[in-house]
Amino acid sequence: MKKFTAVAFLTIILIIATICFAGTQPAEGAQNDYLRIHVRANSNDQTDQSVKYKVKDEVVKFITPYVAECVDKPTAMSVIGEILPEIEKVCDAKLKAEGFSYTSKAQIREEEFPTRVYGDLTLENGVYDALIIELGSGTGDNWWCVIYPPLCFTSGTTDVKYRSAIKEIIDYFFSK
Repeated sequence: MKKFTAVAFLTIILIIATICFAGTQPAEGAQNDYLRIHVRANSNDQTDQSVKYKVKDEVVKFITPYVAECVDKPTAMSVIGEILPEIEKVCDAKLKAEGFSYTSKAQIREEEFPTRVYGDLTLENGVYDALIIELGSGTGDNWWCVIYPPLCFTSGTTDVKYRSAIKEIIDYFFSK
């Protein structure tokens, strides 16, 4: 009987471990669940890189109220698509205020992204829909994040936590 109990227990652990590790693999079509943002600097010159972050801060501040009300990715894409000219105006105003003569170009298109980790969430490399903002020539290093769900567009007071029921079960059994 003890042998059967040990085998059953190990089988259950193996099944749970398999489910947990399988869950860390990217789901087929997972890219379809996210709308990302990509801000490309004019160049890798330190001043261009510095202004990229200032522009990014202004864009995040501008877009946040719009994406806060979005309930799905298609809505987020539609809302962002409608305000592309305003996004460019926000970028251009910041560039001008910082003394730069070049302007920006904003568009939504598919873009290749490397694997990126946001806290407990890992987005695998692949092609994602994205808001692409090019500053000037757009040939410098870039900054990227996620518009929908709004991983980069939450206030510091919002504490988003992702839970795994399977992990909680495992933690429960091994904490005893």
